[in-house]
Formats: sequence, structure tokens, C-alpha cells
Amino acid sequence: MDDLGEKIDLFILHLRQERRLSENTTSAYQRDLKQAADFLQTENITKWPTVTVADIRRYIAFLNRQNLSGRSIQRALSSLRSLYRFLIREGLCEQNPAHAVQAPKSAKKLPSTLDVDQVNGLLNSDIGDNLIACRDKAIMELFYSSGLRLSELASINLRDVDLDDQLVYVTGKGDKSRVIPVGEQAIKAIKNWLNRRQQLGFYEQNALFITKQGRRLGVRSIQQRLKYWGKKQGISDHIHPHRLRHAFASHMLESSGDLRAVQELLGHADISTTQVYTHVDFQHLAKVYDSAHPRAKKK
Repeated sequence: MDDLGEKIDLFILHLRQERRLSENTTSAYQRDLKQAADFLQTENITKWPTVTVADIRRYIAFLNRQNLSGRSIQRALSSLRSLYRFLIREGLCEQNPAHAVQAPKSAKKLPSTLDVDQVNGLLNSDIGDNLIACRDKAIMELFYSSGLRLSELASINLRDVDLDDQLVYVTGKGDKSRVIPVGEQAIKAIKNWLNRRQQLGFYEQNALFITKQGRRLGVRSIQQRLKYWGKKQGISDHIHPHRLRHAFASHMLESSGDLRAVQELLGHADISTTQVYTHVDFQHLAKVYDSAHPRAKKK
């Protein structure tokens, strides 16, 4: 076995036995590193310690020419960095040439959203008054009212909703808690659901949203229910929780223009993440410019 492949195998063994990473993760590392080793061999490089920063840059340029996405190239570079950290720790290498190389940035994709009319069409439609319809109505209203993540909504307990002050307490990424206002229509839908939920019993179940059997409604079930109602209401685009979260962010931002407030509501640690949700159309921008810029105002 060549030295490049031997060191990869040692690293993969470390990931499996010491770090106990999943098989999918270790397989991804293995694929990335084998591809790098194949490239280095074409450059007549057979040992990891002899690889230079220039070699890594040529490899990244090679991946770029293969039309790989910025995200894929970043992952390939991350795999190399992790391998070298392991080799240095084991005394098999002295430096990490991948550390000084930057991957091309991925273009930020604008999340697909729903316009106000589409959201109103979904939420104002008569979906019925049975128990499941009442529950699903409350779920959709709460998603759009408060811009929750799917995992946040699924984990809400009864005590997390303050109906009087119209607030919901959620725990987001990194176990960070935040308090979010809940709109009047969502409060109304939640109260209606709670009345129906009480009829089910299951008083020992703390979850806000449950199945007929008294189990907490899981994320997959919530996704399927939104997809069902989107299709039933004739909205051609696929409806899923993230689209309602994005609609909340977009519509709030278009109305208020307060990016920082929307950042807080969404629970983003970095405002650059929130900026991905902005998509004010050019006509609106032009109108704001014409009315606000001192040298653009019409006399």
C-alpha cells in the first residue's frame, strides 16, 4: 500500500474508533482524501509530509475546474486539514499545508419563499374544524406568526406558550433560548387546538402538538402535514416549514426594514445569515432611492 493511502487508513480508523463518527461521515472523509491522494500521485507526490501549500492550491484549482460547488471544495479542504491535524498529533508530520489555503466562497442561495397572497390563501382557507385540521391550522399559523425553525416548533411544550402575553419561549441552535411574540391569529388557532387537545386527554403529555395517540408530533409528520395542505389548497409550490419561516422573515423585513430586529426574531447569531432572507425587489429599491436620496429627489 502507498504511503498516502496508508495514512488515510490510519486516520479513518481514528475517526471510527476514537472519535466514533458515523459511517456516513467517515465515508465522506475517505472519499475526499482518496480524491486528494489520486491528484497528488499525478503530481508525483507520494508522502503527506512533502505536500506544500502550492500543491494544495493546485489541488483546489483542479477541483474548481471540475465545476465542484464552493461548499464541496470547502469540505475537501476541511478533510485535508483534519488529516494533517491527526498526522501532526501522531508525530507523522510537522506542518499543515492545508491551513493556509482558502476555498472559494459558495454563492449564497436565496431561500424560496411565498408571497403574502400565497400565505393568506393557505392560512385563510377553510380547512375544516376536525381535531387534526385545528392542530394543523395552529401549526401553520405559529410558523408564519413567529418564524420558528421546524425543530423549535416540534419541541414546544404547553408551558412554553403564554396565551395572555402572546409569547412563545423556544430553544434554538446551540441551546440558545429566546422569547418571540405570537400574532393574534396564531393565538386564536392555538386556543382552538388546545380546546380540542383537552378532549383527547393525555394530560401527562407536555408537548403542545400531539398525535391522536398522544405522542409528540415529530418533525417528519409536521413536514408531511404542511405538504398535504399546500397541495390540497392548490398552491403549486411545495410547502415546507422553512418556506413559512422565510416568508415570515421576508415580509417582516419588507414592512419594517429592521434587519437587526428580524435577526433577533429568527435567532440568528450572525446578521450575515439574516441577510440571505432579504429580497426586496428592484422597483421598491428604486422607489426608496428616488424618495430618500438628496441628489435623487425630484423638485
